[in-house]
Amino acid sequence: MITRIIDWLTPSQKVGQIIQADIASVAPDDVATYHLGAVLNGGNSAPKGNQRASHADWLDLADAYWTASMRADGPRIPVLWGTDAVHGHNNLVGATIFPHNVGLGATGDADLVERIGAATAREVRATGMDWTFAPTVAVARDGRWGRTYEAYGESPELVAELGAALVRGLQGVPGERPFLGSDKIIATAKHFIGDGGTRAGKDQGETVATEAEMRDVHATGYYSALDAGVQTIMASFSSWGGRKMHGHQAFLTDLLKTHWGFDGVVVGDWNGHGQIVGTSPTDCPDALMAGLDMYMAPESWKGLHVSLLRHLESGRISVERLDDAVRRILRLKFRAGLCSQPMPSERPHSAKTGVVGCKAHTELAAEAVRKSAVLLKNANQTLPLQSPQHILVTGQAADDLGMQCGGWSLSWQGGNLEHMDYPQAETLLSGIRRVAVKRGSKVSYARDGQFGTKPDLAIHVFGEAPYAEFRGDLSTLDFQPANSEGLDILKRLQGADIPIVCIFLSGRPLWVNPALNASDAFVAAFLPGTQAGALADLLFATDGTSDHDFTGKLSFSWPEHADQYDLNVGSQPYTPLFPYGFGLSLKDNGNLRILHENRRPFKPDHGTIFAHGTAGGGWSIQLDGASRPASWQGGTERSPSGAVELKAADLGQQENAIEIIWTDARVAPVIFSHEPLDLTRETNAGFCFTLTTSKYAVISHDPMLSIHSGAGRTEVGCLSRLGSHMCAGMTLTFEIPLRTLAEAGVDMSHFEGIELSARAPVRLTLSRLALVMPNG
Repeated sequence: MITRIIDWLTPSQKVGQIIQADIASVAPDDVATYHLGAVLNGGNSAPKGNQRASHADWLDLADAYWTASMRADGPRIPVLWGTDAVHGHNNLVGATIFPHNVGLGATGDADLVERIGAATAREVRATGMDWTFAPTVAVARDGRWGRTYEAYGESPELVAELGAALVRGLQGVPGERPFLGSDKIIATAKHFIGDGGTRAGKDQGETVATEAEMRDVHATGYYSALDAGVQTIMASFSSWGGRKMHGHQAFLTDLLKTHWGFDGVVVGDWNGHGQIVGTSPTDCPDALMAGLDMYMAPESWKGLHVSLLRHLESGRISVERLDDAVRRILRLKFRAGLCSQPMPSERPHSAKTGVVGCKAHTELAAEAVRKSAVLLKNANQTLPLQSPQHILVTGQAADDLGMQCGGWSLSWQGGNLEHMDYPQAETLLSGIRRVAVKRGSKVSYARDGQFGTKPDLAIHVFGEAPYAEFRGDLSTLDFQPANSEGLDILKRLQGADIPIVCIFLSGRPLWVNPALNASDAFVAAFLPGTQAGALADLLFATDGTSDHDFTGKLSFSWPEHADQYDLNVGSQPYTPLFPYGFGLSLKDNGNLRILHENRRPFKPDHGTIFAHGTAGGGWSIQLDGASRPASWQGGTERSPSGAVELKAADLGQQENAIEIIWTDARVAPVIFSHEPLDLTRETNAGFCFTLTTSKYAVISHDPMLSIHSGAGRTEVGCLSRLGSHMCAGMTLTFEIPLRTLAEAGVDMSHFEGIELSARAPVRLTLSRLALVMPNG
């Protein structure tokens, strides 16, 4: 049957089958016209651009794409829809958001992970999708990596066990009747291969590993995933031996397909093929010839279709390789039963109501939260908490859904969640109140730790702000190298002789020695998801005993120093603060020695250029005529040439802005500069520069925006005519896509600074200049 279909297909239709486009850039009619094999919704894509679209909207769009694929001329081949359901159906309002993999690794419970996979599959099916890009089977070797929380741990054996369990939960067990049944979806093992071992933990970087390490460490999760019947494998953005994995024939074809016998589909990552040397997102025959079967070409799909067809006609792409890729895609669709199923809304499990966020799934998520929490300190058996007590809860994270869910939660980078987004969710504060009231205790909440009546005990909840992928890359494992706000709260409570329980939300172990010293009990809760409140069940005692006990064990070694980057069990030297597998129960001696609080030098994140009245870490401001840049220290500063002046200004808050005053008839520059940065990844991912100014800033004259890079100084255009702008109260925010700068000739691999230049009379009040996702 498959051979017959391939014989029927025209070259253009074959090329269409090996392309996957993002729903933000492809209409149902495009699916029909180009015979596209698949669509996906990227982390920020949703029906009609509405991140909070209803379940019905998602299902309607799934129907539209399916119907379009089935009315195309020639063989009717149903389109596949893939989504990043990496800890539940996380892009969907009301879904059950489970702990991220770093937390599931701490459970060490393969049965639990398999049940989570099955629940996720049911919720994805309910909205008409067929395929998830999970599990990540990376073995994370450096906690600075921004995707550490997507890994189950640093142990290849643990990653292999839990990765296979999720595959079984999502797809079913090969050879058994439910395999890829109506309540199952296609799984993806990713990112092939070595993404967890890049130099300095840099996402999409060069994997530093010998062939033996690639085989014994980074390949282990793929052995088990293949045994579990995984049907797709995603190529990594990373490289090995200087060659990008999307174009690495030795791995994609020789090892994976020929040696291991994988007969499924190798899919690309978001325009990852365009990172191969000598190619672009719209022109890359190399990836197909290296062994990629399906290009993930979110917005570049149309140009890619044209160029692939051209390369097929010229012989650069062989008919045999193209037919093999199409055969694999068709085989996958037949195996998944798509060729015999009706439209998504008429399939058995999509018609069921109440599946998404149902009670059974919520209870499963709560179980996972309780099993994933790791007790690191419990001095003098502070826990379990006795009752009745007056408990003060502090910290933003106590009542912040975004922080407890992390990245890949409704949006790509996560954050900015409201209770209505996940009505069944329970924050830690809500959970503490729920349990405490039953125990006869009183709970009050003060984010800043202030109180009138002295409490008997404080629970401080703190942690990382949400992030995803390379935006989470770090230069140090120091949790807050430049911010002591949370520690100040702990010191104040400690000074008042109040016992403190710390709950830490993070995507990885981090250096938190000061917080460990200040606390009486310390819990690593990682990123627990929508049911974080279930952790409260572990904190309280009933009649002197706890209803539950801590069973979580670290799946990553915990650092004693902020620069212990290569800290993995089995490596030498191995001197962690808490070793791999560590985790206290309530019965254990939980005392901990006083730890050193010596911070190590670090390189701060480059994303915030100017905010809160100061230049961001690593950024400086150079005025016209100055011989070198200087850090802005506030107050008033005039350029040596006298043509421009900087003054501290108020824009909604006291001295949170800088006023740039051009006082001369000749043009004068103000440059925000940095050591050369490689922003190619941010450019490919759709990042923007945003400038927030007074909305009256550019009435008298329009400043010119220029960029300094390896290509020299590039004039991009007048500020008000670049990108888009939005008014909000007193401010006007300009949003300038990095892609616009690249198209203007800026060398984004060697980015050095942003220049604003104008001539008198101009006053520009700037409160924020940053590198962000659109509308982020």
